[in-house]
Amino acid sequence: MPKTNADLAAAFEQTADLLELQEANPFRVRAYRNAARLVGELKLDLVAQVEAGRPLPKLPGIGADLAGKIEEFAHSGHLALLDRLRRQIPSGVAEMLQLPGLGPKRVRALYEELHVTSLAQLARAARDGRIRALPGFGARTEASILDAIDAHSHRPQRLKLVAASQYAAALLDWLRKAPGVSEVAPAGSLRRARETVGDLDLLACAPDGAAVCRHLLAYPEVAEVRASGGKRATVLLQSGLQVDLRVVPTASFGAALLYFTGSKAHNIRLRTLAIERGLKLNEYGLFAGRRTVAAATEEEVYRALDLPWIAPELREDRGEIEAALKNRLPALIERADLAGDLHVHTDWSDGTASIAAMARAAKAHGLSYLAISDHSRRLTVANGLDPQRLARQCAEVEKANGKLDGIELLTGIEVDVLEDGSLDLPDKALAPLDVVIAAVHSKFGLSRAAQTRRILAALDHPKVRILAHPVGRLIDKREPYDVDLLAVIRKCKARDVALELNAHPERLDLTDLGCRMAKDEGAKVVINSDAHAEHEYDNLEFGIGQARRGWLEKGDLINTQPLRRVRAWLAGKESR
Repeated sequence: MPKTNADLAAAFEQTADLLELQEANPFRVRAYRNAARLVGELKLDLVAQVEAGRPLPKLPGIGADLAGKIEEFAHSGHLALLDRLRRQIPSGVAEMLQLPGLGPKRVRALYEELHVTSLAQLARAARDGRIRALPGFGARTEASILDAIDAHSHRPQRLKLVAASQYAAALLDWLRKAPGVSEVAPAGSLRRARETVGDLDLLACAPDGAAVCRHLLAYPEVAEVRASGGKRATVLLQSGLQVDLRVVPTASFGAALLYFTGSKAHNIRLRTLAIERGLKLNEYGLFAGRRTVAAATEEEVYRALDLPWIAPELREDRGEIEAALKNRLPALIERADLAGDLHVHTDWSDGTASIAAMARAAKAHGLSYLAISDHSRRLTVANGLDPQRLARQCAEVEKANGKLDGIELLTGIEVDVLEDGSLDLPDKALAPLDVVIAAVHSKFGLSRAAQTRRILAALDHPKVRILAHPVGRLIDKREPYDVDLLAVIRKCKARDVALELNAHPERLDLTDLGCRMAKDEGAKVVINSDAHAEHEYDNLEFGIGQARRGWLEKGDLINTQPLRRVRAWLAGKESR
């Protein structure tokens, strides 16, 4: 049966989608979506908690009904409600929800008005020009649907990093109990912190590889055994995720870890360097003829190739080999370098915890300052703040500051950028705030020129200090809006505005390439959790992984600085 929070989160998300297709109570739909988000990011394994007979902890937004659903899923691997909803709605209709840009409302319209019940029927309706006639669609949407169907049919299944990490953690715990295992480690794209993961590559050290492989085959979630032998095994989990295990002796663990971490392009460059030195490099080690030159650790393999150790996140053949040869590798950002978080939400808008609770949780996560930055009024679905409520919240923040120890709060807002580039709140409301974060939450389909003009105009506002999630994507759900990112980055540099690296695992926006572009242009970045609940500060580690992939160092980031310097930076733009 499923053993991870990721499976439970997927079940809650599917339940929310199907309930919304049936026009169920929006509060009920939102409860399941919030539960999916919370469970999907939670470090505590809820299924294991129930299976062990331990009570569930108190979780924000999880009442008796949802807690019962968690227990039901832990015991049976199913939700009776979800099974019932699936029987009521054709499977092809539910599959349409996986297409970017097609939410439940649009899917329901296609189903009810055009009787579309599969992706094939949807594509035919688009090619016949029938979709554009529906209210709220049009020719442009029709073309986008065809593009989305084509991309969906050719896209290999990949998991978001947070889900892959949960599966890997459970599997690594299981493998540690195998006979003779001295070490286990993730490899592949998970170790390189890619935002999505195809297959799980795992490595184990043990003298009896066959015993370790048999132990993997006994993992309760294994649905299919695709290969098994004395040194490797490949299985398919019930979730559909493929797991590849390699078992190696201690003497060659470093070479194997280097090889199976990849990327393929990085490994090719290393093998080329080895050949230039009269050596041979493979998963067993670095060899001069039959003599082993290096194999036990990655460090000694790199050293034998006249290179310093290269962090896994950099291994994409994007200049890291050249930088290493010149001893110019970046000193990558570490989680411990973060001193504060400048973008979190509370129960004043769409968060689940109070100002004080979010502050205490930030302190527990090692932060010393925090900006309370709820949504502005235009985002009505998030209970956004109007000027009057914002003023009252600022007073509450100041009151909380007087009662807190070890962490200091800043006042802020995540203010919507309107279509013309103006902000959702008047200057008078923004003036007293410490932090103003500009965010695009609507009109994603503007042309490249119009979207770029819109964002550049917002960056000119004297109070704007941070540009939230700069390309607006949701991984596998919504494509980035079309914008001239280089122009935006250069404007941020000129106006001394920081680009946000939103650490939420559904966003990870900036992308790694966007981070690298910002660094090359000398623009500042800020890693924010965008936390809506106390546990979501854990997501900062995913932001760190993305920043490391983008070559970012401590000095490239705003919130690695002490608060006095951050305050000086926040005041700098207005004083020009």
